[in-house]
Amino acid sequence: MFLPILMLLHSAFANYTDLTFELPDKEIQCFYEVLQKDDKFTLAFQVISGGHYDVDCFIESPARRMIYRKHKIRHDTFVAKAEFPGIYSFCFGNQFSTFTHKKVAFHLEVGELAPLLPIAEAKDSALTQLESSCNSIHFALSNVAKLQTQQRVQAAIDRLHAEDIRTHIIYWASSETIILFLVTVGQVIILKRFFTDKRVNASVANT
Repeated sequence: MFLPILMLLHSAFANYTDLTFELPDKEIQCFYEVLQKDDKFTLAFQVISGGHYDVDCFIESPARRMIYRKHKIRHDTFVAKAEFPGIYSFCFGNQFSTFTHKKVAFHLEVGELAPLLPIAEAKDSALTQLESSCNSIHFALSNVAKLQTQQRVQAAIDRLHAEDIRTHIIYWASSETIILFLVTVGQVIILKRFFTDKRVNASVANT
């Protein structure tokens, strides 16, 4: 019973790559994928944190031809087919930033998801109800995997925003506390000097 389920999960996730990485300032990071001719691929990415939430992104073919290039972009989705077989480069750049690191999440999908079981045209008989259900579950799991990836990215963005707001609140509250303490100490010193001056003047008058 467990073997078909494991095979189903493997088939559903075999064509996807999900990765979150940190991109240092003034650097370019590239990821490589071997594609065959006419392989369909989809690249989707989003900057999670850092600076103005923007990076450079470009894709190069094995012949070093630029297939896709965007400058200072926060998120995008690009779909294309491989014109030549070989190693394709998927690169992200942060050269324009002098000190800010960026955190980038990207999703790379290669090829189209094939049915778990042969389609009816490739068989002598039509699919049974069980086989049709397996194919439906197969595609549903693939969609669930994509939605979970999107949810994880959005959750990471929300968490980083919450931490950033928390840090600002702590700094602001600490600054207000320090200012209030200094004002209080200053008022005490001024009042103390005021009464001290009165005592000195009274002593001089009595003398």
